[in-house]
Formats: sequence, C-alpha cells, structure tokens
Amino acid sequence: MLDQNNIPRHVAIIIDGNGRWAKEKGLPRIAGHRVGINRVREIIKAAGNLGIKVISFFVFSAENWVRPKKEVDMLMRFLNHFLSREIKKLDKNNIKFRWIGRAKPIPKELQAKIREAEEKTRGNTGLVLLLALNYGARQEIIEAVRKFTQQVLEGKANLEDLDVESFSNYLYTRGLPDPDLLIRTSGEMRLSNFLLWQLSYTELYFPKKYWPDFKRQDLEEAIRVYQKRQRRFGGIDSQEKR
Repeated sequence: MLDQNNIPRHVAIIIDGNGRWAKEKGLPRIAGHRVGINRVREIIKAAGNLGIKVISFFVFSAENWVRPKKEVDMLMRFLNHFLSREIKKLDKNNIKFRWIGRAKPIPKELQAKIREAEEKTRGNTGLVLLLALNYGARQEIIEAVRKFTQQVLEGKANLEDLDVESFSNYLYTRGLPDPDLLIRTSGEMRLSNFLLWQLSYTELYFPKKYWPDFKRQDLEEAIRVYQKRQRRFGGIDSQEKR
C-alpha cells in the first residue's frame, strides 16, 4: 500500500525506449511510438487517481529533429491525433494542459492543437498535464536569463533582487512545483537536457522497462521506491541527528 501522505506532488517522466521496444518485436520504430502515445493516456489517468498534482512527459527534445524525417513526421501526427481525441476528455476530467518548449519547427496544425488544449483547460483546477515538446533545458535557462536581463535594462527589475525563487519565475514551468520524482524508462540513466534547473533535488528512478511496457503498477512501484527514500535537500536525515 502506498502512503497517501507521501505522494509526490510532481512526477516527471522521460519517455524512452519506444523504438527499441518495436525493434525487439520485429516492428517498425513508429509502432513503438503509437503504443507509447496510448501509454501516456493510461499514466495520466493513474496519476490523477493516485493524487499526483502534476505529471510531466518529455516526449520530444529540441535535439530530436535529427531523427529520420518519416519517423518525426509520424510522431507529430500521432501527437496531433492524441490531442484531438483527448482535449474534451481532459476538460471533462478537470485536467489542466500545459506545454513547454519552442513553437518552431513544430507543425502549425499541432501548434494550433496545443493552443486549443491550453485555452480549453486553462481554468481547470485538477491534475496538471505538462507536455515537453521541442524542449531543451539549456535553451530554457538561456531564455530565462534573457528575459530577466531585458527587465533589468527596462528598469523593471534589479540585479540584486535575483535569487533562486525569483529566477524560477522566468522559466517555462513558472507557477509549478519542481518535480519530486523523475522516471526515465528503458534503463538509460541520463537527464538528456530535461528540466535541469528544476531537477536539482529530485529523486531519480530508472526502471529497465521500455515505455510501451510501463503501466500503472510500474508507476506505483516508482512511488513506492520514492517513499522509502529520505529526502535531505542538502541536510542530514533524522537518523543521523541522533
């Protein structure tokens, strides 16, 4: 049984292993992405039922455009179809949709669907679904520095007032809690330029399962492991104080 008093507020997931999952089954890589998109739907529902407040999915990085064009185009089409089918359901279930990343060169049709989903669910107060698409953490940090610098030049901010808390307000994730738990599927142990600022004190979990095989029970197991850990935030745990 999970400790309901220690459910992570924000769970971030790096979706990994779709292509390898498909290859091992003798299927084209795109088949893995198709199943992976459907798995997102299951984990969103599970997150809401478990009491998680924010669930983030890193589905496509700013560096992933170098992949084969046919694969990228099909993945964009899958994401477009996913949002088309899910917008009404997200709104009905009081889920708030947010996107982080850069608009270009995301296809205009998908950009429009993203804006529609954000606008439709803007007033919702339940689970926050955060989609990282065409996202890179280094780029995000550079943009945040530029925004702050511009405000200083315009006399709207003072250099001396900048601290960790105020800098977070210039990031794409402003207003959201930092992740308590990061999950990266497929056994790879890298952050891949994902939420580098926000993950400073996050607990990391690297299951070996590929994303298409990651189900509700695997999310629960990740939380179970999280609940066994002692988060110190630079301090010492209660046992060491004795």
